[in-house]
Amino acid sequence: MRFPLLRFGLLALLTGCASPYAHYGTATPLTCVPYARKTSGIELSGDAWQWWDEADGRYPRAQSPAPGAILVFKPHGSMTSGHLAVVTALATPRQIEVTQSNWLPHRIEHNQPILDVSTRNDWTEVRVWFEPAHAMGRTIYPTYGFILPQ
Repeated sequence: MRFPLLRFGLLALLTGCASPYAHYGTATPLTCVPYARKTSGIELSGDAWQWWDEADGRYPRAQSPAPGAILVFKPHGSMTSGHLAVVTALATPRQIEVTQSNWLPHRIEHNQPILDVSTRNDWTEVRVWFEPAHAMGRTIYPTYGFILPQ
């Protein structure tokens, strides 16, 4: 082949080596919205941040977590569509575990910690585990709360 670097780059891309996150979680084409819908059974649509208002009158909403609930993130910084994470476990009153798609690009991460850092203990501000650093992320993300399955 005339372009060996191009050949290597294509091979790396096809094998997943091109992604810095290839070793974390499970590969997926799903973003957080279809993943949360499929996993929770909550049938809402639109961007992640729109789920909070769309759930009003259709699904219970709460400021405290429950297994199977969806934590709805507000748009923040470059996360312009918000984010959805499905609660898999309650660890402490201020820590949950979630499974989420596309927090790391094109990955599903299972049982990742999220901390409530809100001053009122109402889950409106959280810090999210960042697996590549094996630590809680420094960014504080605003959230609406939890949508509960029926």
